[in-house]
Amino acid sequence: MSLECGGHAAALSNSKSESGGMAAALQIWHGNLGAASIMSDVAYVSIVRIERLGGPNRLAYLPAEKEPVRFGVHGAVAQHYKVDPAKVEPHATTLDYIVAATAG
Repeated sequence: MSLECGGHAAALSNSKSESGGMAAALQIWHGNLGAASIMSDVAYVSIVRIERLGGPNRLAYLPAEKEPVRFGVHGAVAQHYKVDPAKVEPHATTLDYIVAATAG
């Protein structure tokens, strides 16, 4: 997947890691009159493992956290994906975490 906006471009790729989990890599370019160059210094690489639990539920093993973070669906998101709340316990969505992270 790639995205371009205002002379900047980013590409995100997903692949299976050696341990069988999903790995993601993000490369960012800054365009200079149509020419692109990869940024030279990487400040941080986040290594995260996702465990699918079935349906919309999954666990994310995040750096600096002793316990995995549970993701799922609830409310309007569950309705959108036609998830029966009587069958699937509601949990915060990934969108909830993104909003919380950007608001803080």
